[in-house]
Amino acid sequence: MPEIPILDVTGLQVSYGRGSARRQILHGVDLRIAPGETVGLVGETGSGKTTLARAVLGLAPIEAGTIAVNGLETTTLRPRDRRAWRRQGSVQYVFQDPLQSLDPELTVATSIAEGLTIRGGLSKAERAARVDEAIRTVGLPAELGRRLPAELSGGQRQRIAIARTLVLDPRLLVLDEPVSALDAANRNQILGLLRQLAQDRGIAQLFISHDLGSVAGLSDRIEVIYRGDIVETGTASDIINRPQHPYTRLLIGSAPTITDGGIDRATRQQLRRTLAASTGSTAEPKISQ
Repeated sequence: MPEIPILDVTGLQVSYGRGSARRQILHGVDLRIAPGETVGLVGETGSGKTTLARAVLGLAPIEAGTIAVNGLETTTLRPRDRRAWRRQGSVQYVFQDPLQSLDPELTVATSIAEGLTIRGGLSKAERAARVDEAIRTVGLPAELGRRLPAELSGGQRQRIAIARTLVLDPRLLVLDEPVSALDAANRNQILGLLRQLAQDRGIAQLFISHDLGSVAGLSDRIEVIYRGDIVETGTASDIINRPQHPYTRLLIGSAPTITDGGIDRATRQQLRRTLAASTGSTAEPKISQ
């Protein structure tokens, strides 16, 4: 019997605005993530990465398509059932900027415990024990729970943001640019932590980034999204060594850390012209250099 994917997105369409102002962001996206699998979603600013993440969480207006989490179709849930599903905590979101996502006036332990308090069913002592365990799981001493977010380093805050999701035993983590605000040392540590969580706990992960280098180092599979469409999918090795789509080649050429210097200017311009011809658009992709 085939394994039920943790995330199963089929034919997803999302639009914003009405009438002449209506703009379609996602054009029939399909995406599946198995238990314990990490899928990297990479693309330029405005490609639809965050819209897809918001749709998975039930925070974007779905025009067509379905989203199922661990076999439960969430797109058809009634408001009351949707609230109950969210309280379960099976899907958790890790934000790009942990300082903005953590309440500056609450201690770290109080912030981590919020989800448990909302879900209910545990005593105060049991919640405290779960919080301490989550903090230690991300490689920090439990004593840090008494501090405020501003008293922690950037790397510590991102670990705390991850601990806040782990306390609810999620099946899926949606990580939106989780290391882009960190220096190289902290970035590598967080990526190592995420890799270990997938291996030890079987947590599925959707890793969203414009940084192909970070995505390639963590993901079992990479999905390349360009202007609302998945244009290429494959293993990290396939995507980096045998890219098929011109946009993928442009992304790789703009990441010199994985291509020994990137691509020359003439090749870059040719790829941009190819993209423009294939999409009928004269706008250039916003590739990070």
